[in-house]
Amino acid sequence: MSLEFNRKIARAFTIGEIAEIAEAQVAHMELSAAEALKSLIISVSSIELARPGDLTFLGSRRYHRNLSSSRASACIISRQHSDLLPKHMIGLIVKDSYAAMTHVLSLLYPDARTPSALFENSGVSPSAIIHSLARLEPGVTIDPGAVIGPRAQIGTGSVIGAHAVIGADVCIGRHCHIGAHVTVMSALIGDHVIIHPGARLGQDGYGYALSRNAFEKTPQLGRVIIQDKVEIGANTTIDRGALRDTIIGEGTKIDNLVQIGHNVIVGRSCAIVAQTGVAGSSEIGDFVMIGGQAAIGGHLTIGDRAQIAAKSGVMRSVPADARVGGAPARPLRKFMRIEAMLDKLTHADKVKAKNE
Repeated sequence: MSLEFNRKIARAFTIGEIAEIAEAQVAHMELSAAEALKSLIISVSSIELARPGDLTFLGSRRYHRNLSSSRASACIISRQHSDLLPKHMIGLIVKDSYAAMTHVLSLLYPDARTPSALFENSGVSPSAIIHSLARLEPGVTIDPGAVIGPRAQIGTGSVIGAHAVIGADVCIGRHCHIGAHVTVMSALIGDHVIIHPGARLGQDGYGYALSRNAFEKTPQLGRVIIQDKVEIGANTTIDRGALRDTIIGEGTKIDNLVQIGHNVIVGRSCAIVAQTGVAGSSEIGDFVMIGGQAAIGGHLTIGDRAQIAAKSGVMRSVPADARVGGAPARPLRKFMRIEAMLDKLTHADKVKAKNE
């Protein structure tokens, strides 16, 4: 099964065209250079499912057995793995196969970079509910069942998915893609932002004051500000601020099922992976990477370029450029040494028990 099942290729491309965009060196054992460059690619697929005319790629040596039997016409492959290329296959040899494949897919499937509208380029659906005070620039697509509140503003080229709800006074920039069933309240969203289905932005944060007999709700007065070129995964939630705004910096990519608490500030070009939780009022610097299921405590600071390993429990602030792991999180090398020590102790206990 090729990717054409869900996405149609823009057109057929020659190996020469693909090599140019990938900055690749073309290699083939059985064809001349001219023949290889003129060969056509009509689709892209995985190594196992590829057919003649398909392009595939190898990102790891662990899949080399599948490559030798693959029917793909060509493969994007890194220099360090080029010795694995079968004789019958055209090689596109690059420095970084994953980055090159990303560039090539963007060329072959330009529409796949953003979620599709339910009805492409359909304008405003008759079944959408748009308040008379909402302002839509020309070229906005509103899918069936979407609701646009009073004084909301949506920029040209943006797509609002089916049954999405855009609240009062929300401002959405240009060329954004808001997925189906997304809700956006109390928010200011920049340009070229992608929000995948089911995400919730701008709901109240978890703020309560403990009185003598009950929890009393603290009013949440801030907004969510999403800067340009941010991508937010499916079913992720980003709370509005309490007294200041929650901010997601330019170019940051947030995976599915992430929770961002109120007043959190996330810097530019961060990567936050699935099921991570960031508690209220924490500040995350630029270019920070946070692994899946990590937990960041409240009122902490994570320095620029820090890396948080998956399943970490961060209870103290992390300095710039640090790498931490474990729960509670500690410097990654220390965490790995502790884990190795525990393994040795466990093995020693098993051997002792066996000898007894």
